[in-house]
Amino acid sequence: VEAVQLIADGKAPRIPQPEEGATYEGIQKKENAEISWDQPAAALHNWIRGHDKVPGAWATIDGQVVTFYGSSLLNASVSAGQELEIKGASRPGLVTKNGLVVFGNDGKMVLVRNLQFEDGRMIPASKYFSADETTALELTEEEKKMAEDIR
Repeated sequence: VEAVQLIADGKAPRIPQPEEGATYEGIQKKENAEISWDQPAAALHNWIRGHDKVPGAWATIDGQVVTFYGSSLLNASVSAGQELEIKGASRPGLVTKNGLVVFGNDGKMVLVRNLQFEDGRMIPASKYFSADETTALELTEEEKKMAEDIR
């Protein structure tokens, strides 16, 4: 009540807010979102989900920065998959039909569903090893004619 009365009387102290440290920039920066692999699976999951979508938790795979999106804790057994070396991880990840399985230092697992490369291309993590495969589009004679007409 006293504070309200001071304001009403115009006698409340006025302390200007310092501008030092004031910013409209996002607090999170990409360089601070690198995944530290020496922690339990729950912490890895929280780190990845906490940085989902901006700025995106990342790790280095094959010399390239890869951003991880859409993690969940995995309590089931792991289906067979291809090993994927991740810089700093104590054991390789597994690319399975459901996504990329990574391991915490407690032996528990996290499933990552999507990966984004430095060039901005995003793929389902399960397609990591088939991401570079491209199939040529083959047109029938009728489709070739239609393409010519459109051109």
